[in-house]
Amino acid sequence: MTDKIAIKNLTVDSPKEWAAGVPAVISAYQNVLSKVGPIEGTKLLFKLNQLEGFDCPGCAWPDPLHKRATFEFCENGAKAVADEATSKRVTADFFARYSVDELKSKTDRWLNDQGRLVTPMLLKQGASHYEPISWEQGLDLVAAYLNELDSPHQAAFYTSGRASNEAAFLYQLFVRQFGTNNLPDCSNMCHESSGVGLGETIGVGKGTVSLEDLEHSEAIFIFGQNPGSNHPRMLGSLQAAKRRGAKIVAINPLDETGLKRFKNPQEVAGVIGQGTALRDLYLPIKINGDVALLKGLCRELIERHDAGQAVLDTEFIAQYCHGFAEFKQDLLTTSWVDIELLSGLNKAQIQQAADIACASKKTICCWAMGMTQHKNAVANIQLMCNFLMLQGNLGKPGAGVCPVRGHSNVQGDRTMGIWEKPATDFLDKLEQHYAFIAPRDEGYDAIKTAHAMQQAKLKVFFALGGNFYRAMPDHEAIEAGLAQCELSVQVSTKLNRSHLYTAKNAIIFPTLGRTEIDRQTSGIQTVTVENSMGVVQTSHGKIPPAKQDLKSEIAIIAELAAKVLPHSKTNWLALRDDYTLIRDGIAQVVPGFADFNLRIEQEGEFVLPNPVRDQRKFNTATNKANFVVHPINDTSLPHGYLMMMTIRSHDQFNTTIYTDNDRYRGIDGSRQVLFVNALDIAALGFKAGEVVDIHSHWPNEQQTTRKAQGFTLVEYAIPQGCAASYYPETNDLIPLSSVADKSNTPAYKSVVISLHKTTSPSRS
Repeated sequence: MTDKIAIKNLTVDSPKEWAAGVPAVISAYQNVLSKVGPIEGTKLLFKLNQLEGFDCPGCAWPDPLHKRATFEFCENGAKAVADEATSKRVTADFFARYSVDELKSKTDRWLNDQGRLVTPMLLKQGASHYEPISWEQGLDLVAAYLNELDSPHQAAFYTSGRASNEAAFLYQLFVRQFGTNNLPDCSNMCHESSGVGLGETIGVGKGTVSLEDLEHSEAIFIFGQNPGSNHPRMLGSLQAAKRRGAKIVAINPLDETGLKRFKNPQEVAGVIGQGTALRDLYLPIKINGDVALLKGLCRELIERHDAGQAVLDTEFIAQYCHGFAEFKQDLLTTSWVDIELLSGLNKAQIQQAADIACASKKTICCWAMGMTQHKNAVANIQLMCNFLMLQGNLGKPGAGVCPVRGHSNVQGDRTMGIWEKPATDFLDKLEQHYAFIAPRDEGYDAIKTAHAMQQAKLKVFFALGGNFYRAMPDHEAIEAGLAQCELSVQVSTKLNRSHLYTAKNAIIFPTLGRTEIDRQTSGIQTVTVENSMGVVQTSHGKIPPAKQDLKSEIAIIAELAAKVLPHSKTNWLALRDDYTLIRDGIAQVVPGFADFNLRIEQEGEFVLPNPVRDQRKFNTATNKANFVVHPINDTSLPHGYLMMMTIRSHDQFNTTIYTDNDRYRGIDGSRQVLFVNALDIAALGFKAGEVVDIHSHWPNEQQTTRKAQGFTLVEYAIPQGCAASYYPETNDLIPLSSVADKSNTPAYKSVVISLHKTTSPSRS
């Protein structure tokens, strides 16, 4: 129990023992009422995630198929909606009042709080202020820059997970007709490791379960995920599974509140009762100790089977799997001493998890970025698959893999072709339907884009949504790289730091949000998204645009394409005017989308095919599910060093900061905190509440030490040798070279640090 302490603006209290309940309801409505208003705000919430409503612009957690509760939203979804539907506006007068340098001095939260962008703006080279520009002038200027390039590969086109399927498909079509596969996206920073690991192991880069599977599973292992803050509606599904008898294992360095107990605010017991206890077992794993844990868990299952217990699904292994003998041999020669030391868990704890696995006939593994943002992240994913494969937990009801995506359509964007390494079949169909020659060379992902900027290989950076500068590691390198580009373009709904750290010239195109009515010449348009479980569903904007002349993302792309590619055989403006024509193209190019328009008109949503789930078909190099041998990564550190991971607070969505509070972890008033075990604080010669500077260490880098100043030490229940800080405040501690093998995802959660007396000015 942490004593409540107050340090200047920061108040630290004990972490909460349950999630949601009345405080979540109050928080949701306070956000909506203060930003949108009581009448319009309430109307919006009743339309959120409904079949004839709009899809939440927050996370990608699925809705119940073909049925919805009256209140099909969570606290954080309400925050996202209120943030987008705010009545505040950022006009040309705002940019005249504030210089770019003045705006750089503001916090991320302050920038976001200013409201919706409503006017196209231009920042000329050497200018101190943005100035307004007409839509036509802005699009002409971007087209001129693109057409003056020596090569299309001198441009990169970034995508955030906000873009609809229709916008993403049109965007990649434009980019490829322009002549490049430079299509970095936000997936490169989060679940790219999942796609690579799953693809090599089971042949599909997505999850293999449905919401019904999760709720009817017998055991759910949750790795490196904090659903209470990042995917709150998942708690309702876990509650349903729990009530059917499922056992839940939480594996994370932090014992997150959302997996302890859930008070469902839509039930009487969630308002006045004790709610539902969720996790049956918590494993306080060391940061990046998952390979060691999974090897120990798999070894335990194999040893029990060899001792006479019918633990393994030998028929599944024989018929559907490859590499089991080598996998088994590696596990049996792996030392339990190493497993315990490097996981931070003892054998008895791992055996408790094995007990739950052995008692289950239907097991699911869920995970988020706690597994995907390490150097060995792909190994994490593959060993989770191998753990499930031992008991045949793929391709049957109630079992499978469940990567939980953090942005509403990040999975759909990849399905639509937003990828620097497109499949040959996809490009063949794209060429055939749209009559052009598609580029075949691999393009730039997010990290390669940053390197290309530094090397002056890029001249134009175009971002369809997102906050690339702030989301990436090593802001100094990103700033320097962008400054070498001739033009950066941001298509955005809200002000963020990527509008301030730009190329020599910069343009902001404001755009419609998910909540807003999208009216084109053929009428009001519908868009679609794909959730974490492969369900495609419609989204219908419900409120008037923040400004009447705002353009949709699709309109911006189409009008730009028409200017850049005047001789294209694609009628870009017809696609702008009628989104059903875009969906007709998707139906011809993307597997699983046949009769796209008819299906969404008749059903509103449909499930994409999944060969693993539907047929136990594994489209890998061996045509089987592959067991993969991985060494245990050495996470041991010299005395005086800690392993730090970055985390998100309860009051943020990706780089969007709603408040400086983190209710479930007991933090109020500041994000400049570092969570450390009490024994480590004392051993390092500090006290809780002391302000320190964080140094990260990279012995193989030119810059061997990086620094972040002015962080308050918070005593927290985290394994010894570990620490946690908020993202993106400590992204500067991470060099661009610290990435996951194969996936190239930044290793935001494996940062070696030391603590030092602060050199920053005293904070008031």
